[in-house]
Amino acid sequence: MAVGVLDSQTKSSLSESTFFDQGSLQEQELPPPLRSYLCLTMFVCFCPAYPVNIVALVFSVMSRNSYYRGDYDGSRRLARNALYVSIASIFIGLFVIAITCAVHFTTMDH
Repeated sequence: MAVGVLDSQTKSSLSESTFFDQGSLQEQELPPPLRSYLCLTMFVCFCPAYPVNIVALVFSVMSRNSYYRGDYDGSRRLARNALYVSIASIFIGLFVIAITCAVHFTTMDH
């Protein structure tokens, strides 16, 4: 980094310590909002498709870790995977419930 670039972004105080100009902090781009779908994946853990639920939860936690490390693209990719696996888990859970109900009610003795 060139010295001229650093000097234009910093100001010195009376005690000769440097600090960043408030204007340069406001000009910095804010990180995108965190979307890890953690609440959805925790809700999905109640569906009866347990191995798939755990995979969705792992993707969601990995997405949060990537976000806090500053890897926003990786976080977005992992969050999308968590969303897709959560939706698949909901459908699998509904399918298992439907099959269980169908088997139970068709084999009932009267």
